[in-house]
Amino acid sequence: MMMVIVYAELVLMLLLMMMMKKKIMMIMMMMMMMMKMMLMMLLMLMLMLLLLLMTKLLLLLLMMTTMMMIMMMMMMMMMMMMMMMMMMMMMMIMIMMMMMMMMMMMMMMMMMMMMMMMMMMMMMLMMMMMMLMMMMMMMMMIMMMIQFLPKSSG
Repeated sequence: MMMVIVYAELVLMLLLMMMMKKKIMMIMMMMMMMMKMMLMMLLMLMLMLLLLLMTKLLLLLLMMTTMMMIMMMMMMMMMMMMMMMMMMMMMMIMIMMMMMMMMMMMMMMMMMMMMMMMMMMMMMLMMMMMMLMMMMMMMMMIMMMIQFLPKSSG
């Protein structure tokens, strides 16, 4: 499975490189590499845990690691999305700058500012959602842990 992932990624990289040779592509490739590294590490971790897996507690640990993995992936996706958004924003601003005339300058500036604000707000919202989700996951994990804890004789 790991090999498949790697191959797919390589093909994707080649395609990207063919499509356009720009700095943005370099950033994308770097991000992809990071993703790959993360995946590899997590897979290794999972394998090791599976080898260890014998008792209930280790099973719980595995669940926790899977949750962490999901969270990591989600974070990475969010980062990617944010980078894309930033890039698009930059492009738009560049185009606007090019199109600008002396008369429209102020109006364009205003529009740009508004756009920036909107983007920032969206990002903030996304981050908040992420935090919320993480908290929920943590709560769930704690609940599970409590379930698995040995009962004290009272």
